[in-house]
Amino acid sequence: MTQVGFYHLLRLPLEQALPRLLEKALAAGLRVVVLAGSAERVAYLDDRLWTYADESWLPHGSARDGDAESQPVWLTDREENPNGASVLIVCDGAEPARIGDWARCLDLFDGNDPDAVQAARERWKRRKAEGHELVYYQQTERGGWEEKARG
Repeated sequence: MTQVGFYHLLRLPLEQALPRLLEKALAAGLRVVVLAGSAERVAYLDDRLWTYADESWLPHGSARDGDAESQPVWLTDREENPNGASVLIVCDGAEPARIGDWARCLDLFDGNDPDAVQAARERWKRRKAEGHELVYYQQTERGGWEEKARG
């Protein structure tokens, strides 16, 4: 089964937390697909990953760039894996149907939005019923992650 990490964003918004998580995944030699809630969100994240820090650069692409198989990070609003990734990062409450196709899934949600928190709780219940290994992480004051629970 897939290990699903629920990442409760409290201090830093997705636009700041996502690059940090992607940096860690790439440093570990992993390939990633980021599943966003809309094509507009994909375009926004694509632009953001080029400009999030002066001293950093994250190789990534999306459908507007093409050449998916050469991209270590692929941004999309569709459930797909054109770059052969083992990690799926889900944001904006996106709901992949085939989560078992991934070794690991990171479900990022806005902890300052009560609707997003409730939706994440529902996803946790569904993923648990499906038999996935669950881990809940809460963002710390400094923007890092602290494991709070396993399910």
